[in-house]
Amino acid sequence: MKQTILVIGATGAQGGSVARHLIQQGKFNVRILTRNAKSDKALQFKYLGAEIAEGDLNNMASVSNAITGCYGVFGVTNFWEHFDGEFQHGKNLIDAVHKAGIEHFVFSTLPSAIGISGGKLSVPHLDIKAELEAYSKSLNIPATYIHVAFYYENFLSFFPPKRLEDNTWHFGFPQGDTPLAAVSIEDCGGIISEIFNNPQQFIGKRVGIVGDDVTCYEYAATMSEVLGKKIIYDYIPQQLYASFGFPGAEELANMFEFNRTYINGRNADLEESRNLYPQINSFKQWITANRNKFEALLTIEKETLIN
Repeated sequence: MKQTILVIGATGAQGGSVARHLIQQGKFNVRILTRNAKSDKALQFKYLGAEIAEGDLNNMASVSNAITGCYGVFGVTNFWEHFDGEFQHGKNLIDAVHKAGIEHFVFSTLPSAIGISGGKLSVPHLDIKAELEAYSKSLNIPATYIHVAFYYENFLSFFPPKRLEDNTWHFGFPQGDTPLAAVSIEDCGGIISEIFNNPQQFIGKRVGIVGDDVTCYEYAATMSEVLGKKIIYDYIPQQLYASFGFPGAEELANMFEFNRTYINGRNADLEESRNLYPQINSFKQWITANRNKFEALLTIEKETLIN
């Protein structure tokens, strides 16, 4: 009889990848927790064979009910939707996992910017996840903690190249010439499913999920090569980026400054990720596969500029 894994956040990016890979692999039953069991995304997972449990991380009873009978749990929390409320959501999940005696908890967390920088840089969407990791460890939960790199998909959504009048395309933020570890969202599930397959190897460990680890200048060069356009990375200093004033500008400025200053390379994580999941995409492989999405995006940008 197959054991069951509960996937938190399956209707989102990272959790969705995990659920799809686990279902495709077929070694575990998959149950997802969703706030709306009748949503299109939830129904898609039901069609693929997942069990659906309705509830959310605000409601301890619904989380405990969803966890009942499970062997393992994959958990991820969302700062950008709940902000400071993320900690309580994560704590509720951890407490439910602990109470249920889950045998393998795979929890998506991140390093502590405020801790590593000695208080110089506060990055709440990192720091809250680091606090949750520490809390989980304090309960001696049999867990694996994953630190997922910057998503390649961010170049399509949050940081797309913008066209200037000289017909060059630019993206920029405070990363500088420090390598920026990145990965495709969909490849996360491939690695996490392997972690669930090998509990003795990974319980008690932290795994960094990385598909490529190069400078932003190299990402720009790869974009230029694949897309046939001149795409340029611009280093924008932290204070200037923070002054742009859009929601989250200071948070992102501090995140990139933290990466630039304190995370000087993740080659060991890259090597481990490739060993765990040989199909993992390099940035060039990923952008080549997604060339049509970028071409559509750049066409829209060009039309907007012309109009």
